[in-house]
Amino acid sequence: MQHIKELLYKMADDLLIIGHRNSEWTGLGPILEEDIAFSSMAQDKIGQSQALFQILHELGEQEPDTIAFTRSANQFHNAQFLELPNGDYDFSLMRHFLYDHADQLRFEMLANSSFEPLAKVARKIKGELKYHVLHADIWVTKLGTANEESHARMQTALNESWNYTLGIFEEGDFESILKSEKIFGGEDELKKRWLENINPVLTKATLTIPNEKDWNPTLGGRKGYHTEYLEPLVIEMSEVFRVDPSAEW
Repeated sequence: MQHIKELLYKMADDLLIIGHRNSEWTGLGPILEEDIAFSSMAQDKIGQSQALFQILHELGEQEPDTIAFTRSANQFHNAQFLELPNGDYDFSLMRHFLYDHADQLRFEMLANSSFEPLAKVARKIKGELKYHVLHADIWVTKLGTANEESHARMQTALNESWNYTLGIFEEGDFESILKSEKIFGGEDELKKRWLENINPVLTKATLTIPNEKDWNPTLGGRKGYHTEYLEPLVIEMSEVFRVDPSAEW
């Protein structure tokens, strides 16, 4: 079951970390509607991570809260992209767009997984993510085409995010087993579908993907190597649990 656990850990950690990062926009959004939207999506993602941690618990791992809030930073398997500080809204929005397209496609692929507990959860989550992707598409298109300044800021955010985003598709040690057992179709296939999905939206937004010769994926997050930004985030998000482990999330 180690191959399934590795897949679940990286997916759950992605959702938990980006959920907490997005929640930092609560009360700080550029307009009230966006403040509410980012808060709502953050709540969704943390709930989705809990569903995956629950499967891990059923496979013999610790309780979901214990998994989420008692590990050290180097025990997390999230992509480094998701732990980076929010920065300005252009960066957070671009990260939202790039990650959520990948995440929705991942869960669409997993909806047909041979591992039924994961397939069942995936069929529910992919429907929730449809609205996250719609929100991201609308705003990336609006800001990419609004005026010269907004276009320049979104293009810069895309450029700065790109190699970090490619780290989402970092392969694990059990990639071939996951594919042969028809549990997951693989990171290469996911990346291919992702590029096909985001290209039309970015074209409509008049934004340009960096030249392929400059692609240099930021790897390591899946194996526990992280930036200096993850440890403070882990300490902050686990503070309540460490004070009162009986508290519910």
